[in-house]
Amino acid sequence: MADAKVIPFDDDRSRGGAGARPSRRRSAGSRRSGGEPAAVREVQPLPARTAVPEDGPVTGENTQDRPELRSGPAPAAHRPGEGEGEGGGLERRIASGLSFLRRRLTGDYDVDDFGYDAELTDQVLMSLLRPVYEKYFRVDVKGVENIPKEGGALIVANHSGTLPLDGLMMQVAVHDQHPAGRHLRLLAADLVFVLPVVNELARKLGHTLACAEDAERLLGQGELVGVMPEGFKGIGKPFSERYKLQRFGRGGFVSTALRQGVPIIPCSIVGAEEIYPMIGNAKTLARLLGFPYFPLTPTFPWLGPLGAIPLPTKWTIQFGEPIPTDGYPTEAAEDPMLMFNLTDQVREQIQHTLYKLLVQRRSVFF
Repeated sequence: MADAKVIPFDDDRSRGGAGARPSRRRSAGSRRSGGEPAAVREVQPLPARTAVPEDGPVTGENTQDRPELRSGPAPAAHRPGEGEGEGGGLERRIASGLSFLRRRLTGDYDVDDFGYDAELTDQVLMSLLRPVYEKYFRVDVKGVENIPKEGGALIVANHSGTLPLDGLMMQVAVHDQHPAGRHLRLLAADLVFVLPVVNELARKLGHTLACAEDAERLLGQGELVGVMPEGFKGIGKPFSERYKLQRFGRGGFVSTALRQGVPIIPCSIVGAEEIYPMIGNAKTLARLLGFPYFPLTPTFPWLGPLGAIPLPTKWTIQFGEPIPTDGYPTEAAEDPMLMFNLTDQVREQIQHTLYKLLVQRRSVFF
């Protein structure tokens, strides 16, 4: 598992927010300006043009014979409390936001043993990633029903794109598209946790080190875990080798799934390969900076910071049918031949789905 590399409001619903607004509404028996209770005040006949019964237009003469036309509800434009729903919703959002800020400033929030901050992820980080997911990359998601509603599972995906945005988009896809709104806990490379700022954000998002111990612990807790076994070999490959899967390590992810008896869910991602077409690799500069590679693209570093903006490609993420592992004996996790066969099965399923999605794709950008 060590070779798997990927970077990847308590909605204190205002305790008075939901009830405060209705309490302001005028009740049906409240007194109007004339001092007469609204419930007993005589309702004047409606103008002749305001009601058209099925048997013809209403005239001033037949309204006396049709009392329902004189005592009906007031027109919608004059109903009490009209438009208060939106205002109440805005007040609740403001109150919820202030409550969120109070908890952050006072430290009244929880993180798990890995540093995962569920509240910050839901309220802030996902909200920042969602426009990129929905508007920029316009991600289509298929097969999300293959992800279990509860319990541990291991999602194994291809890795590409020079920068690991694919892991983040997969995380948003699971969170937003799955009926249970599950959180995907990604296994990330060592490099992620030595970079300032990136380290903190990754921990808050629920990422953890790509090692067997952390993966098994998360799966044992019933978490959904994501791994991209190609690692840097996948995201750092040249554009000429796009959508050709690299080696899947030594099958450590299969061993982990077998030990925990959780299903393996293959995931294929199309669209990430073209966001930063890598046409070269400045290896000397990469060694000086301590990076696995230093990408050269048609826009980076030639255009400076502008060159770091990804191309707005159209993405598809497809989750395949689960591969069960709970039918194997306990000692199966130590069987190298079984691990090799299962690893190859997962890899082949992802590669086959990639080719199928590429054939179906109309355009890189549409």
